[in-house]
Amino acid sequence: MKKRLSEILDRYERVVSQVDAIYESTRQQFPDCVTCKISCSDCCYALFDLSLVEAYYINEKFSSSLPEATKATILDAADRIDRDVYRLKRKAFKAVAAGEKTEDQVLFEMAAERLRCPLLNSDDQCYLYADRPITCRLYGIPTSIGGKGHTCGKSEFQEGVPYPTVNLDAVQNKLHELSADMVRLLNSSHQEMDRILMPVSMAVLTVFDDTYLGIRPDSASCTETGQEALR
Repeated sequence: MKKRLSEILDRYERVVSQVDAIYESTRQQFPDCVTCKISCSDCCYALFDLSLVEAYYINEKFSSSLPEATKATILDAADRIDRDVYRLKRKAFKAVAAGEKTEDQVLFEMAAERLRCPLLNSDDQCYLYADRPITCRLYGIPTSIGGKGHTCGKSEFQEGVPYPTVNLDAVQNKLHELSADMVRLLNSSHQEMDRILMPVSMAVLTVFDDTYLGIRPDSASCTETGQEALR
């Protein structure tokens, strides 16, 4: 399975490289505005979800690059945090379903929630910094989603001043495209699995085995054809 997905993950890493280049270009243009530094963990308390391809990628790096004791520590933290995330999302869903709040109100409130990332160590540094999600890589420079601009509250970017802004909708569309290609390549029985969104805590807790990914016993025969179709 891992060999089968290598082409998809290579494409994901190319997107990561493009994102890193954008961040670095912005940092060089506005060095006084980008205030990110080692041990600044403000972004590590933000609540956000990962697409299927990114969740799988993070899980692979978590499983393959960390000592067992470290993984056990992270899994304990992830289990606690994931329960908190579930409660927050369930409460938000009920509020919208009951007509008590609009989706925009709920999204605004969820964005203000502070939950410590399970990958953040005791020195306020990321256990998987080199392989961190794209959202983490863009935190600290101006971004927009749904036509609304955002930036880190600790940065020095000024409201009302035009800056180069990363369109997160376009980034998420690319990640969804990769996730959809991943589902097709695996010949998954879970045909809508590309729509999955999950927090980092669930990404490290999930076992991405054949059962979870919906890989059919006969899918191996489709691999070569699938890989050609996705190139």
